Amino acid sequence: MKLKLVIAYDGQPYDGWQSQASGNAVQDHLGAAVERVAKGRLTLYGSGRTDAGVHARGQVVHFEVPPDSRMEPSNWVRALNSHLPPAIRVRSAAWVSDAFHARFSATGKHYRYVLSNEAVLMPWDAGRVWHEPRPLDPEKLHAVAALYPGTKDFRSYSANRGKPVLNAVRTLTRAEWRPGKYWTFEVEGDGFLYKMVRLLVGTAVRVALGKAELSWAEELLANPAIGKNSQVAPADGLYLIKVNYSPRH
Repeated sequence: MKLKLVIAYDGQPYDGWQSQASGNAVQDHLGAAVERVAKGRLTLYGSGRTDAGVHARGQVVHFEVPPDSRMEPSNWVRALNSHLPPAIRVRSAAWVSDAFHARFSATGKHYRYVLSNEAVLMPWDAGRVWHEPRPLDPEKLHAVAALYPGTKDFRSYSANRGKPVLNAVRTLTRAEWRPGKYWTFEVEGDGFLYKMVRLLVGTAVRVALGKAELSWAEELLANPAIGKNSQVAPADGLYLIKVNYSPRH
C-alpha cells in the first residue's frame, strides 16, 4: 500500500528538500524517521525539490508501506513526528492508490512569497521573509504580476541548472501581489522551472524599485533566454503552499 504524507518545514536549518551528501536535507531527516518507524529503509518520493532556505506548508511525499505493517495513517503521523526535528512536521497521512505518484500525479502547485517592506525587520522574521526596506511602487508590482498569467515561455525566469531546459512553457493560472503587513505574492500554475518563482518576484521588485522599466519585464517574456535575468529573490521568503492533484488522487 502507498502512504501519502503532507509535510511542512522551516527551510532555514536544511540543505533543501532533496537528499544530500551532508545528510542534512529534509528528505534525509524524514527518511531516517520513516526508517525508524518502519524498521527498515524505504524509498521516499517527493512532489519536487525546494532549495536550501525555502519553506513548505504542503510538500507531498509518498512511499510504499511494508506489507506486514498494521499502522493506520494517523499512527504514522504521530510516530514520524516523534522522530523528527521540530522544524519538520508531518501534517497528515492518507492511503492512496497504486497509481498515485507524489511528483508525476501532480497537476499544479501553489507558491507564496512573503516580503517585508518595513524599515526594520523584526527578529522573528529573519530567514522567513525577504526584507526590502526601500520604497516600492504598488502599481508597478501589480503591473508586472499582470504579465505572468497564461501559457508562456518562461525561459527568462529560469536559472541555469547545468543542463538544457527542453521545455520552458508553463501555464500560470494566478499571479498577484496582496498588500498588508507583508507583501505576499501568490502564484499558481501547472509547473515551475528552477528558481522560477524567485525570478518572478525579483523582476517585479526591481521594477517597483524604479531600477527597471515595465518594458524590460515584457521583453523577458517576448524574447526568452536562459541567463537573461539575474534578479533572483532570496530563498527566505518562498513557501510551497500546496501541491494539486486530480480528484481521482
